[in-house]
Amino acid sequence: MQSKKRIRGRGAQLKGDNKFEAFSEEELDSFLEYCRQEGEEPRNNQTQYTRVFPKSFINKVSSPDVGMEFSANPYQGCEHGCIYCYARNSHEYWGYTAGLDFETRILVKENAPELLERELRRKSWKAAPVVLSGNTDCYQPAEKHYKITRACLEVFLKYRHPVGIITKNALILRDLDLLKKLNEQGLVGVHVSVTTLSENTRRLLEPRTASIAKRLKTIKVLSSAGIPVNAMLAPIIPGINIHEIMPLAKAVSEQGALSFGFTVVRLNGAIGQIFTDWIQKAMPLKAEKVLGQIRACHGGSLNDSRFGLRNKGEGELADQIRQLATVARKRYFSDRSFPSLNCSLFERYRSGQYKLFN
Repeated sequence: MQSKKRIRGRGAQLKGDNKFEAFSEEELDSFLEYCRQEGEEPRNNQTQYTRVFPKSFINKVSSPDVGMEFSANPYQGCEHGCIYCYARNSHEYWGYTAGLDFETRILVKENAPELLERELRRKSWKAAPVVLSGNTDCYQPAEKHYKITRACLEVFLKYRHPVGIITKNALILRDLDLLKKLNEQGLVGVHVSVTTLSENTRRLLEPRTASIAKRLKTIKVLSSAGIPVNAMLAPIIPGINIHEIMPLAKAVSEQGALSFGFTVVRLNGAIGQIFTDWIQKAMPLKAEKVLGQIRACHGGSLNDSRFGLRNKGEGELADQIRQLATVARKRYFSDRSFPSLNCSLFERYRSGQYKLFN
């Protein structure tokens, strides 16, 4: 039995099971009652950080519909706790669960900057944008202490290599000095995720992320500095934020974003169970409606792995979302475009020092 008490400050409300493990855990009513009588919590939900030392850092992205060729993630797991996050499933490969483990057991790749430099210096490497946060947010709370993302940006600047950044944390403004230097040579583009304009909704969906006001300010500050910003209005969740597509597009446009993208929520793997449990506790009166509308966008299932359809959905409701996005682009972004990043400088800096003579 799972506790019915809502865990504040966390997205997932249950630990869940790991599909790769032979055994699973179950909280018995007798145990929960004992904890209640003793005034104890059933589990330790404080964030724990573990240093790991992988052998590689840049990942080749084979999925044809995610819009990036390479990604790199300084952290595995993400304290932001976004309940819908597709990256939750990847935590199972590390021996954890996609539920509470994903947001409380954070793996820190302290050797990431050294790995990045080594991989960029390989003779076989050809310059192509590497996206920080292809899986988990590189500016999640851990970054304030470990500063791995900042160290990686210094490596990209050293080698004049293009880098993209996806985040929903205002902490990125700490590194504005590096971003300006990268942008002087067309080497950086930032994608800021803005899922809702409602703080109440944000606290439920994304409990440890920056406030909406801070995210909009982040877009404004970056844009004012000339740094190209694309807003990620994602995911669109029917019954929760579908009505905000036009207001969201207008808001990010007014702050200087050059473009926006969107996805329709999909609940693959363990996320289906985690999201269902969450919405029954966080939004019990609309839970069945929301789950039903998500299914309507994915052929009757919460789970959708079909390339080309999984991120955009299908059916009448998904068509409405696409139409709203089309209108929003025409109304607020008709005179703007997000630039391609500069891949032409890297060869001259591959050795770590600019070659004056060829």
